[in-house]
Amino acid sequence: MPDTSDTSDTRTPAQIEADIKRRRETLAETLDEIGVRVHPKTIVGDAKAKVTSHIDHTLGRAYVGVNRVVSDVKGQFVSEEGAPRLERIVPVALVVVGIVGLLAVGSRRRKR
Repeated sequence: MPDTSDTSDTRTPAQIEADIKRRRETLAETLDEIGVRVHPKTIVGDAKAKVTSHIDHTLGRAYVGVNRVVSDVKGQFVSEEGAPRLERIVPVALVVVGIVGLLAVGSRRRKR
């Protein structure tokens, strides 16, 4: 830690003035930077960027998840060679047709 008991300054008045000028410029730059950081438009822009980034990340994760599910379902109905697996497609198609038929009959009964 420097000794502060010695108050003598060996700088010339020109050096002192140059030092003061340099410190003022540094202080002005710092104040300008603070002003930009706390400006409402900067704060709103930063918040928007953060939300957009979060949404993009969430949508990316959702896309990967959906893509994985679609691939898994496709794997259930299509063989590795790309041929349809009729032993799995036919029962599912029959169930779907049965559900659609029941819904159609139920809707006719409600209309009468």
